[in-house]
Amino acid sequence: MDLSGLKVMVIDDSNTIRRSAEIFLSKAGCQVLLAEDGFDALSKITDHHPDVIFVDIMMPRLDGYQTCALIKKNPHLSSTPVIMLSSKDGLFDRARGRMVGSDEYLTKPFTKDSLIKAVAVHASNRPR
Repeated sequence: MDLSGLKVMVIDDSNTIRRSAEIFLSKAGCQVLLAEDGFDALSKITDHHPDVIFVDIMMPRLDGYQTCALIKKNPHLSSTPVIMLSSKDGLFDRARGRMVGSDEYLTKPFTKDSLIKAVAVHASNRPR
């Protein structure tokens, strides 16, 4: 699947997760932006306007729910798809993700295919 030219941001406090996501997405043609936490991400999002954002739920300082809520409350960013990443696959976590406006919920460890598919689905739904 060719995702050339799409800007995808991965926000995760785990270097391993960020690196694997970067490798998978780069190979599919995406331009990948990385951030270690919500604070780091918010300034980069404003500067780069990614097409799709992956955000880990469990992060220090600003967790994934708070980060997603802030993105969705910003009128310039509210249409940007936000996909939650979590090692927990609970119903409560999924519901809480929906409440803050997330567009999808992926469980870690994610596969290359699940990551690429999520980008393809959400990027194609996004108004350009």
